[in-house]
Amino acid sequence: MKAAIMTEVGAELTVADDVELDPPRAGEVRVDVLHCGVCHSDLHYLDGTLRTGLPVILGHEAAGVVSETGPGVTGLEPGDKVVLTMAPSCGRCYWCALGERTLCQRFAGLVGGAYPDGSTRLSWRGAPVRRGLVLSAFARQTVVPAEAAVRIPGDVPTEIAAVVGCAVQTGVGAVLNTARVPAGASVVVVGLGAVGLSIVQAAVVAGATTILGVDTAAARREHAIRFGATHVLDPAADKVSTVARDLTAGRGADYAFDAVGKGDIVQTLLKATRNGGTTVMVGIPSTTDTVVVPALMHGFYEKKLIGCYLGSANPHRDFPRILDLWRAGRLDLGGMVTMRRPLDEINAAVADLRAATGVRTVLEMTK
Repeated sequence: MKAAIMTEVGAELTVADDVELDPPRAGEVRVDVLHCGVCHSDLHYLDGTLRTGLPVILGHEAAGVVSETGPGVTGLEPGDKVVLTMAPSCGRCYWCALGERTLCQRFAGLVGGAYPDGSTRLSWRGAPVRRGLVLSAFARQTVVPAEAAVRIPGDVPTEIAAVVGCAVQTGVGAVLNTARVPAGASVVVVGLGAVGLSIVQAAVVAGATTILGVDTAAARREHAIRFGATHVLDPAADKVSTVARDLTAGRGADYAFDAVGKGDIVQTLLKATRNGGTTVMVGIPSTTDTVVVPALMHGFYEKKLIGCYLGSANPHRDFPRILDLWRAGRLDLGGMVTMRRPLDEINAAVADLRAATGVRTVLEMTK
């Protein structure tokens, strides 16, 4: 099959048409990938801020159609349209039983690039290829655990469904699941890419009355206004904590979200939140980044710092809810997709991401 392969850090991806994919085993499904977004999490690996074994097929924000099911699979059959999730959950382990499904331990090892037996279901020129971010969806087909494929209605366009699988799931979930932002709250969002703009949209859904969007890119600030931000600022021109306090009668924001993944941004947001306020780490930081928390401020003033992985989501519950909000006109998913490219142009799509061009570039895998 055709796929884009990462062979070394910092190099362009190699688009090859001779990648081999094993058929699905027990509990797995093969999916014909129709659309896949290009995400900052992929860029972390390409640039080396996160590490994985090589060669590897990245790609994790995807939607397509089930083409084959392995033994024992129930609830899915060939022809079903699905969104893929890089955080499948078993529903039975300690964390799943607590409702913390993004922390499921049964599938945690897949993030390392292989199944528990060491196989990947992928090979190229006689050698194994690692699974990137569980799904390896920069390819025309992928084999994944059945739990990683969420069936959706057949009339949902897969280019819209694809962005639900990562950016929208993460941003909407950060607001509604992780922080549980109440109506009337004040919110700050730093980083107005696809995840940050999803946070902005979810804050509107939650009923937040003050939504401050922060980004150095003027075009992204304009997108934030269109998606519902009440105020925007360029952090190179204005101090985030000062503006947040000016907008909230001197208190500071109730909730602040780092959608970039930088320790210094988190520290800025701790200053921008009110006493008792909550800062949420949403973006993926590098393995060497740190956050320094002043002990007195954090303890005495009851400030809260919490982590958020993939929006603390239960995809089988949350994907249908997100699509219902889209149908109701309360989430603009179509507006998130600002460029479409064929798989052969994946390196140009990565360049779009690096240059902050548009909101999300989506690969059309069959072209």
